[in-house]
Amino acid sequence: MSGLERVGAELCCDGVPLAEAAKRHGTPLFVYSRSVIEEAYLAYDRAFGAVPHRICYAVKANGNGAILRILAGLGAGADVVSGGELRAALRAGFPPERIVFAGVGKTEEELELALVEGIGEVNAESEEEIGRIAAAASRHRRRARVSLRVNPDIDARSHPYISTGLRENKFGVDIALAPEILRRARARDEIEIVGLQCHIGSQITDLQPLALAAREVAGLSRRLLAEGFALATIDLGGGLGVDYRGEGVPGPRALAERILPELRDLPLRLVLEPGRSLVAAAGTLLTRVLYVKENQGRRFVVVDAGMNELLRPSLYSAFHRIEPVCERHGPALRADVVGPVCETSDFLARDRDLVLPAPGELLAVRDAGAYAFAMSSTYNMRPRAAEVLVEEGALRLIRRRETFDDLVRTEV
Repeated sequence: MSGLERVGAELCCDGVPLAEAAKRHGTPLFVYSRSVIEEAYLAYDRAFGAVPHRICYAVKANGNGAILRILAGLGAGADVVSGGELRAALRAGFPPERIVFAGVGKTEEELELALVEGIGEVNAESEEEIGRIAAAASRHRRRARVSLRVNPDIDARSHPYISTGLRENKFGVDIALAPEILRRARARDEIEIVGLQCHIGSQITDLQPLALAAREVAGLSRRLLAEGFALATIDLGGGLGVDYRGEGVPGPRALAERILPELRDLPLRLVLEPGRSLVAAAGTLLTRVLYVKENQGRRFVVVDAGMNELLRPSLYSAFHRIEPVCERHGPALRADVVGPVCETSDFLARDRDLVLPAPGELLAVRDAGAYAFAMSSTYNMRPRAAEVLVEEGALRLIRRRETFDDLVRTEV
């Protein structure tokens, strides 16, 4: 489900012409479908309805307040990795007890904020961090709810930059060392050990690694329960991939069928932390063609969006489908779709067969709801794009386009 469909020759989002969105708000422009976000969340909620569970949205995927409020209203929790994301989640209405705080480099200020706000749990990444959490809890006369992130040394079989569950990665602790770390942590009065957490990577389309991770973490949870640990949760992170190429990928129901058998008879609440699979398909990046040029037989479609707006192709060689907003007919020619930034790596697509557009025409970059605006920058002093939400057949501006004054506002 993407929310995109053609009405005649015009590409629309939930019935709203994308050309109208560009006319009203300019380009580059991110357009999101509220209905797609809602359906993606409900698909998870239904798939895991047989067990106690909490779906905690990974705010890093897209932290726009309007999107956060939609998910908070549906009953989602929030997975945050910084003090800024924690504040954004609270501001959007996520109850503190439905927030989990992950991340390998939490500062003392961030830990204190989490404790003062009374969030559901902190996912500790090391024994040293447990010590810092205990010290912060002591200062504020609180008892911290802590899960330990374990690293099961499982290959997520995705891009190496977004694989996080291997022994050589910086995340979590070796699962074999976890029992001793937790025994020592249990002796601290300021710490309440509530569960184990793991997250082996992102954009996972082969469910076997996720099933193996569930088996490992469930097995250790059972051993800890037998030792008398009062565990409450088992957190298997996120990572379910999305269908960037239109070829079909497993969804939440398939994921549930693979991991729930590994958790059979485990008296714990299952926590999942999806991000990309909740919002990627809901987003479209609109960009306008500036020039079409050719160098030494290689064609370039130069557009007004680039790596500032969508870094994934430059960073991961990621694939996004690109199509004209107004359908065109003619021979498909091989071309690169590139942006205006002064880097050779500034591209949205390479070696793509396209009916070459004319300057001024609009292109739609699909599945840009996750890790697009969230990773955008102002490199080359380019203001960041506007964002709009399509809901109930209407466009709503949810972030205005930045201006030059915004870029220099913090200079002293």
